[in-house]
Amino acid sequence: MPRDLQAGEPLLAPFPRPNHLSLLRKEKERRTRRRWAIGATLALCVTAASGSVAAAAAELQTGARTAAEVTVALVQPETVEAATSAIEEAETAIADAHPSVDTAALVEQVDTLRAYDKLPVVTVEAAIADAAAETERVVDETAAAEAADAEAAKKAAEEKAAAEAAEAAADAEAAAAANTVEGAQATARTMAAEQYGWGDGEFSCLVSLWNKESGWSYTATNPSSGAYGIPQSLPGDKMATAGADWQTNASTQIAWGLEYIAAAYGTPCSAWGHSQATDWY
Repeated sequence: MPRDLQAGEPLLAPFPRPNHLSLLRKEKERRTRRRWAIGATLALCVTAASGSVAAAAAELQTGARTAAEVTVALVQPETVEAATSAIEEAETAIADAHPSVDTAALVEQVDTLRAYDKLPVVTVEAAIADAAAETERVVDETAAAEAADAEAAKKAAEEKAAAEAAEAAADAEAAAAANTVEGAQATARTMAAEQYGWGDGEFSCLVSLWNKESGWSYTATNPSSGAYGIPQSLPGDKMATAGADWQTNASTQIAWGLEYIAAAYGTPCSAWGHSQATDWY
């Protein structure tokens, strides 16, 4: 009876022997068992490194899952925790991101991480690292953009304050100029012409009248009667009807004084004539 072939020994018979088919089947089975043993050993080694030898052995025995599915089954709790944490940090960074910061890549990575239970462990770990790096970029760029916004807002506030200060200084300078004798007379001439139609003749009478009353000083005070200001209003607070700044603004006093002259005498020359005759108006 012919001997069985040894492992690796080629079939030398030139013609089929009675047990030729049997020998071929045995050789094929032997090689299949060898390949399976090698695959099982490698799988068990990889699985043992992750602490799931029994689970991997069961997978290999049933043969019901693909290699990727077996790898997914090996994702450890610490990896799951890292993926969950990475998702939370990324979502916070996205929610807090400055409008100018592009978060599209991070959103895509979060979507990938949410499927960690369906991905190979190496893919999950790579996605965690990528999401962490992208989260850091979004956070850093947001901080830089917010700092730039704060600096711009500070600069704008400083410029606004400077403009307001300059405007206030200009107003104060204009008010100071308007409160001089020359400034007050210039204001009175304009108001008399524009609001009452009084020309140079009437203005000349007005100059004489208020020269006598106050010397065109907006702080002039009659020590006897208490009359105050350029038109010598008695009491002075009557001029509050023309403006709350009646004590310090020659223009407010002039506006009140012209209105008083128009109502009481009709024109500055009539008021001046009364003053000359009675020493008051």
